[in-house]
Amino acid sequence: MNTPAAEADIDADLVDRLIRAQHPDLAGPLTLIANGWDNVIYRLGADLSVRLPRRQVAVDLIVNEQRWLPVLAGYVETALPVPVRVGVPGEGYPWPWTIAPWFEGRTVAEVPPPARSGIAVPLAGFMTDLHRPAPSDAPRNPVRGVPLADRDEAVRRRLRSIPRSAELLPLWEELAALPPWQGPALWLHGDPHPGNLLADGEELAAVLDFGDLTSGDPATDLAAAWLVFEEDAREVFRSRVDADEVTWERARGWALVMGTALAAHSADAPGMAAIGDHVLDQVLLT
Repeated sequence: MNTPAAEADIDADLVDRLIRAQHPDLAGPLTLIANGWDNVIYRLGADLSVRLPRRQVAVDLIVNEQRWLPVLAGYVETALPVPVRVGVPGEGYPWPWTIAPWFEGRTVAEVPPPARSGIAVPLAGFMTDLHRPAPSDAPRNPVRGVPLADRDEAVRRRLRSIPRSAELLPLWEELAALPPWQGPALWLHGDPHPGNLLADGEELAAVLDFGDLTSGDPATDLAAAWLVFEEDAREVFRSRVDADEVTWERARGWALVMGTALAAHSADAPGMAAIGDHVLDQVLLT
């Protein structure tokens, strides 16, 4: 599947005009960093970034980030992209947008899996700090934090296009049948794959992209154990999080949910496809 077409024309000239009209004191050189599924990201000067939805579906997601990231930052020690300024529609651009800090480092997706073990402990700490009961008005995401059984149809559909389906389908059926989360809805990042984690050397520098921010089953985030790590680091991560056996196995199920999505829908994004392949290898191990 190819990256969805943009629904708004965004270039450096537009971004510069938006900044100069609404936050002129922050105007500076712009460098395109990413033109992803939902957002365009520019680096602004040396210390800032600009994040603009490129599709209508992403608008509520960026509003959620603007509303809740300042709250969540008070719970965790890890750096988060808390908005520095909020932008509004203008200059022909129809949606809200965000100016946030720029963090130095490289995404964990750029780090070979065997070299990721250094972030196992800090990532576990981030999730332990984040996973606390969310208020009733917290965002809800229909595809994250929900019972695994709710994702059954989508996973089965994706497995039909994945070569290893003969191995993966029985595992999915076993994991999807696990008892669902019985506790309160906890705060979740929602999309803890290596591209959303920033490393500075062997340290976890920041957790990025809270577009899937939601509340629900913490197993969703604990899927990072398979998304990010190999076996040894996964065991270190597990030793630092509060997860009973059923929650841990549900996390493996969530890794399969996310891994099949990446494997099936990243034909034009080799980096994401590689993450998908890694995840599916790992869930078949343990």
